[in-house]
Amino acid sequence: MSQYLRLSALIGAILGLGISLLAMIWTSAAWLPALFFAAIVALGLRDATQSKHAILRNYPIIGHFRYFFEEIRPEIRQYLIEGDEDEVPFSREQREIVYQRAKNVEDKRPFGTKKRVYDGGYQWLTHSIRPRKIESYDFRVSIGGPDCRQPYVASIYNISAMSFGALSANAILALNGGAKRGGFAHDTGEGGISRYHRQAGGDLIWELGSGYFGARSAEGGFDPVRFAEQAADPQIRMIEVKLSQGAKPGQGGVLPGAKITPEIAEARGVPMGRDCVSPASHSAFSTPIEMMQFIAQLRDLSQGKPVGFKLCIGHRREFMCIVKAMLETGITPDFIVIDGKEGGTGAAPMEFANHMGMPLVEGLTFAHNTLRGAGLRDRIRLGASGKLIHAFDIAKALALGADWANSARGFMFAIGCIQAQSCHTNHCPTGVATQDQARQKALVVPDKAERVYNFHKNTLKALGDMTGAAGLLHPSGFQPHHLMMRENDRDMVTGDEVYPYMPEGFLLREDDERFGYLKRWRRARSDRFEPFDGGI
Repeated sequence: MSQYLRLSALIGAILGLGISLLAMIWTSAAWLPALFFAAIVALGLRDATQSKHAILRNYPIIGHFRYFFEEIRPEIRQYLIEGDEDEVPFSREQREIVYQRAKNVEDKRPFGTKKRVYDGGYQWLTHSIRPRKIESYDFRVSIGGPDCRQPYVASIYNISAMSFGALSANAILALNGGAKRGGFAHDTGEGGISRYHRQAGGDLIWELGSGYFGARSAEGGFDPVRFAEQAADPQIRMIEVKLSQGAKPGQGGVLPGAKITPEIAEARGVPMGRDCVSPASHSAFSTPIEMMQFIAQLRDLSQGKPVGFKLCIGHRREFMCIVKAMLETGITPDFIVIDGKEGGTGAAPMEFANHMGMPLVEGLTFAHNTLRGAGLRDRIRLGASGKLIHAFDIAKALALGADWANSARGFMFAIGCIQAQSCHTNHCPTGVATQDQARQKALVVPDKAERVYNFHKNTLKALGDMTGAAGLLHPSGFQPHHLMMRENDRDMVTGDEVYPYMPEGFLLREDDERFGYLKRWRRARSDRFEPFDGGI
């Protein structure tokens, strides 16, 4: 029996013993304690059977203390321990926004902004004297380039990659159920397509990592026959090749054989009892040109579905190598997802989580401008992921070049994650990130699927309201000049001063030396990722 069940059983036994003793020595003075014990027992039974709060289902009675400590923990953590809100994985403002929108709770607050607007780093969007009325908040983007035969009209806000195995079965069911109802997409993560992804019928983006789970040969390489069989499923709307992720770019992973359950083995297409390895790099290609040929092969095997790739930008020259391969082969992905290093809901080494990879803003603007410079931006859609929680986050990403945004963290909190940071221990107290059958039963799927739907719906409504206030009719109209930033307590700059859109085709003409683009472009090669001159 797990620790929390033993604790609950102990509490129940103590309460039962107390009531029994009171009954044995009953006097007229004992009715108040007896009534108290009876109320506690009734509360415990109610906690264990209700469906709204996963914490109370897993921790009857004592779980109520969580709601008290939740109010003081962020301040203690923020000001006494770390001293910097940016170091908190999920700020109080972000958490409150998710909870309120997921539960359809009023999110308006009196007495103005809670931000210190004169501090350096404060950012805001400009608004119009003549705001526009937004009639529909179902904002969408069509994804599919000239070689795509089954383009996907996606929501501009979707669930980012989280694998079954990292998340529980109930978490996957809730996420996909909410996506189905709201008409938005659910990225499978690299752990393959499980039965729980398929059960609710929500749109899927199949992430294909270096382990090729679900399309894997017995030796661990890519199996085109198995891929074609999986990709034929109409529920799979796009295929995303994962090159790297923000949490730990440049690292692979190993799932020990002892942790592989029959359901995980089924989803990943791996044998029971053997370590499951995700290499740090792909075996299906080793050069930029081979990578483009692999993209074309996947598009052909999937009968023309949109195929793209995801990465956290590292060596900028390497991304330019890929772009040069696009120009040389004439093969372009239908989309690219830029993952910021601040993203990542899974466990990662501290040094990687904090200091490896490019943050989203810099990575997104670099990819956007490189594609503009190569004359390819209009053929390729750009997605963005990395702590994109509320409407301002999405609007900022769109202004800096993204066509849509993904969020893992926000949707995890919508289904009950409390940031216990025990994802890697299998002891998640809310049943979100665990394979413990008893713990994950606390996550009631219909209730949490409704919250996923609500969070998406209310976030897009907030984005629509901000769009209208800026005088625009669609969030795609946001541009860098709509974004303002305070650099210190006196100076402010516009987004297009800091993150300008570079001219179309400037890399091909070699006529703009700003920001070091041309220096790297001249050194990038389509036939190899490795530098030929020792530089990066």
